[in-house]
Amino acid sequence: MRENSKKELFRKIPKVDELLKGERFGKLLENYSRGHLVSAIRVALSSLREKIKELDPSAVSMEWFTPEAIYFQVEEELSRREEYHFRRVINATGVVIHTNLGRSLLAPVVMEHLARVAGSYSNLEYDLDAGGRGIRYVHVQRLLCELTGAEDALVVNNNAGAVLIALNSLASGREVIVSRGELVEIGGSFRIPDVMAWSGAILKEVGTTNKTHPYDYEQAIGEQTGLLLKVHTSNFRLVGFVEQVPGQEVASIAHKNDLPAMEDLGSGNFIDFRTLGLPSEPTVQQALKDGMDVVTFSGDKLLGGPQAGVILGKKKYIEPIQKNPLNRALRIDKLTLAGLEATLKLYEDPMEAVSRIPTLQMITQSPETLKRKAVSLRRRLMNGVREGFSFQVVLSTSRVGGGALPEEALPTYCVAVTPLQMSETALEERLRGSDPPVIVRVEEERVLLDVRTLLEGDAKDLVRIFSDISDAG
Repeated sequence: MRENSKKELFRKIPKVDELLKGERFGKLLENYSRGHLVSAIRVALSSLREKIKELDPSAVSMEWFTPEAIYFQVEEELSRREEYHFRRVINATGVVIHTNLGRSLLAPVVMEHLARVAGSYSNLEYDLDAGGRGIRYVHVQRLLCELTGAEDALVVNNNAGAVLIALNSLASGREVIVSRGELVEIGGSFRIPDVMAWSGAILKEVGTTNKTHPYDYEQAIGEQTGLLLKVHTSNFRLVGFVEQVPGQEVASIAHKNDLPAMEDLGSGNFIDFRTLGLPSEPTVQQALKDGMDVVTFSGDKLLGGPQAGVILGKKKYIEPIQKNPLNRALRIDKLTLAGLEATLKLYEDPMEAVSRIPTLQMITQSPETLKRKAVSLRRRLMNGVREGFSFQVVLSTSRVGGGALPEEALPTYCVAVTPLQMSETALEERLRGSDPPVIVRVEEERVLLDVRTLLEGDAKDLVRIFSDISDAG
């Protein structure tokens, strides 16, 4: 072709107005606005221009310029735009509280309550008894106090916000004493020292990384001390030659010096896991019994509710936190309140909470139950997928996730998938790009589907997805 052939190719690109006059594009206007359709056409034409720029003129097909070819690209673009970016995925990783996959799932009864509140007006800040303005926190305040024994309660948007506003309210401009071994960092680079700095409190470390003694706190207390802070090391453990001061003793030292004691539990927990055959995880109730004046924790994670930061404790310390102007910036919305209230109501019967809150139900599933699920899934996959894979039930381990029980490997069963016509990496990528996306573990050249975190209906989707991959080759 001649040197200026690329210019000629660019001239052949149809005009938007010309395409809109076509019958096929006209029919699209029955379902899409003109602006929406024009935008999609421009995307398709822009893609064609890029092809012309990148390719040798001899490699450019004249079929690409036809209204039919452009129509299919436009239709595909319109379909893509209709999809939600924030979407459901299948969690086959076995990590129950998966930070990247939305953490805790809400119980069905909680979602029903959310739908009722979201689709109608509500008494969010209206006192039905008094017939006037009310306070939004009363919807969960009573439940939180009854379930934990706290004098008062406040809820903000997340636990980082809870720690921030509590420190700002009680110790801004004053020293906060904390063990060096408890200066944690969790996901998203949330660091206790950073949050403390933004709160206006002054960090005063005591002890060493592996050992902190009661006298470390006692010797550090001075005129500038605002409070003593204990932080639960939820996402790691110090082992070996270590020692940390129990919460009860930290609270005792604080009270002897007329200071408040505060504990950041991180992942809130109302259940004694030892009764369920699992290792001990600190409970909110125990922290309050130990004498902590303020306790903060997450509403999701182990509690199994929506993301929120719960602040419990003595009324004289909760009240200044409630009055802090930061509370307006950190307050929770009506959907969070509705989800949290419905979740907390399940805890009025602890065993009902374990059986009905998805997070707790998944964590406490027995190996026998998981094996039956894995065998059933393997059978369905073998019956529904013609070729291309080998399916095998294997014993493995799951994780709680969310920074809870970091040392605990939960026995589980998986369906191990060995791809016969592609690599395990390629299969993982295909699964991640499916509809819905499937997130898996890859171990020993196999893809593992951990049934612990599969939900009702996931098995049917998995059969369809693997069948589609098999048919596509």
